[in-house]
Amino acid sequence: MQSKIWVSLLVLGCVLTIALQSAGQEQPGDESGFVSLFDGQSLKGWDGDPKFWRVEDGAITGQTTPENPTKHNTFLIWRVGKLDDFILRFEYRIFGGNSGVQYRSFEDPEKWGPWVVGGYQADIEAGDRFSGILYGERFRGILADRGQKTVIGDDHKPKVIEQFGDPQGLQSVIKKEDWNEYEIVAQGFHFVHKINGQVMSECTDEDTGMRRRSGLLAIQLHAGPPMKVQVRNIRLKRLPMQDVKKIVFIAGRPSHGYASHEHNAGCVLLAKCLNESGLNVHAVVYKNGWPEDPTALDNADALVIFSDGGGGHPALPHLDKIQKLADRGVGIAMLHYAVEVPKGEPGNRFLDWIGGYFETFWSVNPHWTARFEQFPDHPVTRGVKPFEMDDEWYYHMRFRENMKGVTPVLTAIPPDSTRERPDGPHSGNPTVRARKGMPEHLAWVYERPNGGRGFGFTGGHWHWNWANDSYRTLVLNAIVWIAGLDVPPNGVPSKTPTLEELEQEQDFPQPPNFDRQRVIDLLNRWRIGG
Repeated sequence: MQSKIWVSLLVLGCVLTIALQSAGQEQPGDESGFVSLFDGQSLKGWDGDPKFWRVEDGAITGQTTPENPTKHNTFLIWRVGKLDDFILRFEYRIFGGNSGVQYRSFEDPEKWGPWVVGGYQADIEAGDRFSGILYGERFRGILADRGQKTVIGDDHKPKVIEQFGDPQGLQSVIKKEDWNEYEIVAQGFHFVHKINGQVMSECTDEDTGMRRRSGLLAIQLHAGPPMKVQVRNIRLKRLPMQDVKKIVFIAGRPSHGYASHEHNAGCVLLAKCLNESGLNVHAVVYKNGWPEDPTALDNADALVIFSDGGGGHPALPHLDKIQKLADRGVGIAMLHYAVEVPKGEPGNRFLDWIGGYFETFWSVNPHWTARFEQFPDHPVTRGVKPFEMDDEWYYHMRFRENMKGVTPVLTAIPPDSTRERPDGPHSGNPTVRARKGMPEHLAWVYERPNGGRGFGFTGGHWHWNWANDSYRTLVLNAIVWIAGLDVPPNGVPSKTPTLEELEQEQDFPQPPNFDRQRVIDLLNRWRIGG
């Protein structure tokens, strides 16, 4: 009897050991955190040549025929977002030919034409040779054959470091002309392909000149003999980007006109500065309002919204989602009009997330030139030199009681004339008029009790202002800081944008009366240090 008890305890101990070893790891069949990318009924969010793609029997279906061939490989591209670190699961079946699923891929429509991409590809084939391999479409060729673990060096060539399986033996787990479950794992620059639960190939890309950290998702339809491929039940789970901080910009829709409230152009410029800074950041931009990508914020370390605000603020329908981000310590920043939300629940949320907000009938929004001569000793002010700037500087924000956790980083004394406007939701009120000659806080940072960080910046009306090095540096510093990174001693490095660079991505055409020389003179004055 005693021996049976010891055996039972031993078995129980083994079970507990296995359970503990598995804790926190992705288990087969675990669907927590996965989001569907295909509605099973339409190609909404997907873009391809309609001659070849349709939905059939609840599956994305790509097909060529003798009467309708494709002259080159063509793709159905997911246009809703781009992939970085993730697990992708889907079911597929194929009848003839060759296909695959592209990830972190790229396109060049002017050179290649529409619906053509290159990049990493998880191969699918009706034959017995290629299914499960990692192929580089227009991107270095075969990177890991079936049964191989490889490392790609700076010579762009894969080196086999382990042959872990027999290619034909692995092929035997794949069902012909029937549904198979494919899984792609991309974490950092390490990639694993599985079919029906069996690892087919594994690769680490150390080719610093060519490897890609993010890009498009697409399904391939191969040129050649007639074929048909079907894909269904496509689910994506984003993974934390362990070696970098991911910063997600949400740019608002077009707004005020040329060179003002340029949400898309401003976010693109700031993200480019961050990605070229040499810091461990990965910045992405979702344009024209709240992202359609349901996974956009799932692995974010910081969220930056630059948009119109008030009752049309893109965050208003998503307060609970942003609250979940704040609860897990994600940094949150609001730029210019995005600091304004209605009083009540939205305003209270902003107090909790970023420490302050523009409250109508309390805060004001005049245009004026602010002079910044002194800055607090804070990481966000590193490398920021005294400057002055004409902008629509909002002031008299509603801050947390006693400014608890809030540190102003830009403070100036507004001209008395800005306080003399009549009462209104944005223009003036008795409290503002009573504060003539007093300093006002125009940008601030906030540390939440849970360690998360926030940033509010009331400037950002004029797009040209991003060319001022101190103005731009302070905002870049703040974004890096809310993401949880150390700000460099001299601030986040960035190149001063040229007028040509500032003109890119703007929502509105240049007006006929645009005074180009005036803007050039302004930018030159800032470069000199004025």
